[in-house]
Amino acid sequence: MFSIPGLKVVSLTDAAASRIREIMAQAAGDAAPALGLRVGVKKGGCAGMEYTFEVARETNKGDEVVTEKDATVIVDAKAVLFLLGTQLDFKSDRFSSTFVFNNPNQVSACGCGESVEIKPRAEPALAAH
Repeated sequence: MFSIPGLKVVSLTDAAASRIREIMAQAAGDAAPALGLRVGVKKGGCAGMEYTFEVARETNKGDEVVTEKDATVIVDAKAVLFLLGTQLDFKSDRFSSTFVFNNPNQVSACGCGESVEIKPRAEPALAAH
């Protein structure tokens, strides 16, 4: 587990925690138990990277498990340095509902909002915490 005193990999707003609890309740009837919401990043989109989500049925070596406000997020091991310090929120309006990443490592985003440019947290920045 990755740990820096005073710095979480991911924190949750009340709205995000509530939505994650809803997703886990919906997944409860599936064959394999749902452990939490897996978040990660992958190459893609016009800005270079996209955030990913899936219901996690298992944890993998190096994954970061964050439980907060009775909701569990499992950060994919390959995404930890890209998401370090991120606040996960959930927003709904008349036209859409979506998770929102308030990520201090995000450099830019494309115009359509589907992809982002993220720089992994540098080691000197980690040593400062």
